[in-house]
Amino acid sequence: MWISDVGILLNAAVHRGIPGGKTGAESLANFDEAARMFGLNACYMRLQDIDIDHRECTAFVLRGGKYVQTRLPLPKVIHNRAIYFDARSKNRIERLLNEGYIIFNGYNRYGKDEIHHLLAADPLLAQHLPYTTAAAPSSIQDMMRRYRDLILKPCTGSVGRGIMRLYASGPHWYLTYARTGRSRGWTTVRLHDHRLPGILLRRISQVPFLVQERIALAEYKQRPYDLRVSIQRGINGSWSLTGMYAKVAASRMFVSNVAQGGKAFPAEPILAKSLPGMPVNSVVDSVQHLAFRVAQQLEQHLPFIADLGLDIGVTASGKPYFIECNGRDQRYGFQKAGMHQQWKNTYREPMAYARYLVNRQHASAAL
Repeated sequence: MWISDVGILLNAAVHRGIPGGKTGAESLANFDEAARMFGLNACYMRLQDIDIDHRECTAFVLRGGKYVQTRLPLPKVIHNRAIYFDARSKNRIERLLNEGYIIFNGYNRYGKDEIHHLLAADPLLAQHLPYTTAAAPSSIQDMMRRYRDLILKPCTGSVGRGIMRLYASGPHWYLTYARTGRSRGWTTVRLHDHRLPGILLRRISQVPFLVQERIALAEYKQRPYDLRVSIQRGINGSWSLTGMYAKVAASRMFVSNVAQGGKAFPAEPILAKSLPGMPVNSVVDSVQHLAFRVAQQLEQHLPFIADLGLDIGVTASGKPYFIECNGRDQRYGFQKAGMHQQWKNTYREPMAYARYLVNRQHASAAL
């Protein structure tokens, strides 16, 4: 196996912390170990460090136990771990792709409305989606007539930020929201005559929101939970399931995100305790089947996806529901759940896929 460079695109904050070993939730040690397994040198860079005209880049490379910044030829295969919102960055990604470079997960932030639309087009997947529509005063009122528990979520955003819950209890409706919009300091207000509160109307007027029925998720110790399922491409180029863990909401909370106080646990024990009398293997199989179906549906429409973190909820009857797709899975939940090997594997699989792409490029060049 010949040694090849693989590029890893990082956000500026993570990149800045490399010399001091302060890269937040991103484990460069895991990347380096996985890269070595597949005969790769990991080269850490920002998008602005790439000189497209000269096909070069400035990147941090591990040498002698230290990360050294050096100038080198731009690797032909790049794994994107950054998120870009501005048009200039997206244009640079597009130019690199047009120049023949492979950037997998190059686009990793998709609107929740776009993902829902793509999945709803598959009749089998549609059975595993909560009823969802664009949030507007009229559509919310219509949903309130259909359901007694609703979730409103911004079409863009992550880790549970901006989410609101609108629910009925007895004859009254209530709205639970975070005062700052960043899911800190939750407040619950009662609606007057079913009129939508001003805070809700302001927020849905500022950015696009979805409103969807809140699925009655299975509970562990009276706390709802969902499953984070890591599904990635590997050494043979096809999808495989790297692992899953349960995210259990904090007490009296309706969001399970670890960043919002949720706790991570291995999935199987939580399923066994929360779904007594139900074969855990059968539930796991149904979750895995749904995850593969989601990945296969999305790959038909979203270019270069290879590394997804899916949130899948399970009802008390064991039926799985798709909740959300994360194009840049944070991965640290496996570590918090004590699943250290699976955590390492979430770094290994992308490097295995990078090796697959390098081999494919080498074979094409030899023809």
